[in-house]
Amino acid sequence: MVVGDETVGAIGAGLCILLGVAVSDERGDAERLAGKIARLRIFENDAGKFDLSLLDIGGEVLVVSQFTLIANEKGTRPDFSGAASKERAEPPYEAFADELRKIGIRVETGRFGARMQLELLNDGPVTIVLET
Repeated sequence: MVVGDETVGAIGAGLCILLGVAVSDERGDAERLAGKIARLRIFENDAGKFDLSLLDIGGEVLVVSQFTLIANEKGTRPDFSGAASKERAEPPYEAFADELRKIGIRVETGRFGARMQLELLNDGPVTIVLET
């Protein structure tokens, strides 16, 4: 992940998590979601079945703040009023990353609220939407 000309976050095998924080989200929601993601069995075992978690594979996480995920998609112009403000969203975002670290997962983040460029190699593809 790059801000300007500086690399501010990079991981090996694991997950890129685009995290949207809604106005109603709290620190506890973020901590519960981190626990769920750490244990979610979405990586293939030797038989090709989804049976392994981030913890099982020693995976890493890149957490990217993404308020646009909270858009109301009615009509042709997205409404972001359900997304938490930067000041309100940053504590749950940080709590999410901190909880993953406490669980034992290596976590990288960018700069909260900055315009970032992200490169992703999606080996799968597996994309899952989770809500608190």
